[in-house]
Amino acid sequence: MHENEVSSLIIGAAIEVHKHFGAGLVEQVYEESLCHEFAVRGIPFKRQQPVPIYYKGVRLGSDLRLDLIVYDKVIVDNKAKDAILPIDKVKLLTYLRLSKLRLGLLINYHAPVLKDGIARVVNDLAEYEPPPPGSFRI
Repeated sequence: MHENEVSSLIIGAAIEVHKHFGAGLVEQVYEESLCHEFAVRGIPFKRQQPVPIYYKGVRLGSDLRLDLIVYDKVIVDNKAKDAILPIDKVKLLTYLRLSKLRLGLLINYHAPVLKDGIARVVNDLAEYEPPPPGSFRI
């Protein structure tokens, strides 16, 4: 299944969760509810998936933890805050590079209309080059 198809399934499930609760809860409640919705819909996912981090060939003691990976293709980063910030997109792009995945979705459940709280972040899988200060590629 292509990343865009997976993305559509994720967004449909997230909209269902948002319809039920609306805004105002903590991130963990939305994540757990989204996992339940995935299970009901038969969508395979991994929750709080560890990703090892290496520095100059040495594995660091702390792993990165991803909220959700769906179909082993798309990272879902759940948020429950006023707005998605540029740093949230930069962090997700870094998660994509470290996990060697191509697509991530930021889903902010505090948006009054959920589609306005969803941001796609794409990793073109090119070799990592730090962006110039004050900018980033999405």
